[in-house]
Amino acid sequence: MSLYRQLVSLPGVPWRLKAGFTAMVEGPLRRGIPPLYRFLHLGTLREHLRAVTNPPGHHFFGYYDKSPWNASQTLILAHEAAFNDRAPRSDDSLKVGIVHPDERRFIPLGESFAWNWQQGAMLAWHPADPERLFVNNDRREGRLTSIVRDVDGREIARYDRPIYALSPNGRLGWSLNFARLAEHRPGYGYAGVTDPWSDQPHPAKDGIELIDLASGQHRLVVSLDEVAANLPGAERDARHHWFNHLQPSPAGTRVAFFHLWREGAQGWGARLYTMDAEGSNLNCALDTQRISHYDWLDEDHILVWARRPTGGEGFLLVDVRNGQWKPYASDVLTEDGHDSFSPDRRWVLNDTYPDANDMRTLMLVSWPTGRRIDIARLYSPKSRWWGEVRCDLHPRWSRDGTRVCIDSVHEGSRQMYELDVRRWTE
Repeated sequence: MSLYRQLVSLPGVPWRLKAGFTAMVEGPLRRGIPPLYRFLHLGTLREHLRAVTNPPGHHFFGYYDKSPWNASQTLILAHEAAFNDRAPRSDDSLKVGIVHPDERRFIPLGESFAWNWQQGAMLAWHPADPERLFVNNDRREGRLTSIVRDVDGREIARYDRPIYALSPNGRLGWSLNFARLAEHRPGYGYAGVTDPWSDQPHPAKDGIELIDLASGQHRLVVSLDEVAANLPGAERDARHHWFNHLQPSPAGTRVAFFHLWREGAQGWGARLYTMDAEGSNLNCALDTQRISHYDWLDEDHILVWARRPTGGEGFLLVDVRNGQWKPYASDVLTEDGHDSFSPDRRWVLNDTYPDANDMRTLMLVSWPTGRRIDIARLYSPKSRWWGEVRCDLHPRWSRDGTRVCIDSVHEGSRQMYELDVRRWTE
């Protein structure tokens, strides 16, 4: 527990005194004496976070479920946008490219008209050649597509479906309806495209598509109608359904994804599903209607923030084979975050949304003991960056587990930062 937490947890101290101390620490102290602020919260005077991109452009990678480093860890994938204060429109493009982190130099290699602030253009190193090839989505001639590029900018291949996720062996990709996401989950879909099934709650022809990356052929493997059939009639027929958050298991034998449906004007219900890589053995692994961020521990287990079947919410370790679950670190992980396992599965990387003082916390949690170590606290005011334009930290591991990369706005623009975590993990 940090020194700050110990002080505000002291018994017998009047709450007014604690509130005044917090206001002083999170206000004048944070702004005026950063080393002392870090010492109180993190136990160190030194700033370990290092910027790898610079203004004037706004730079970010996107989501937390893949590594932005290439195989040799000499390059980092990144997006560059010209603005940072609104959702992208159909005529807004951004640059995709690479960063030389030691030089803090972004090199643009292409352009995309299919992007959002949460996940960008789905930049990813191609598993078939993660040293030189990468993939991003784009919109061309009114249709969504995905592009394979070399690090010299050459276009190597093009698919007529956008890619959400790639298999670890580089043979398969999975796609879904980004136009439907734009309508029902703003911030995750793409502007400038229309959902052909927008008037259908659970179309039989829409869902998850499997792409053969060698041939480019694709086919529907799970439909919205198929999963909606497992809900009661009122939830099935009167509400729109969609898929999101596909992620293959570490060895690629399974794929997890969310089935979501509209509940009221702003809310939604959610279930966690898994299937085999090519769409067989569809299985509902968790059905508590409130499910958030997750990562695979191994081929059979997922760590996910969700509503517990017994009530309340927390991180659950779910066995996807039978739906059995157990709570994880509920005493120190008390709120939702973007969790991911280190490559050696010894650590869980996690973050928070802005607290009452507009601060996000970046943390490591020892697996499986649940010992938490806070490693950074970063300013992210909701008054400027929230909703569709928010900048979540989305922490991501390097391939060897020695570094972490985040997106952040704590210095006034959206930039990328890295942190060497060996002082805590070794």
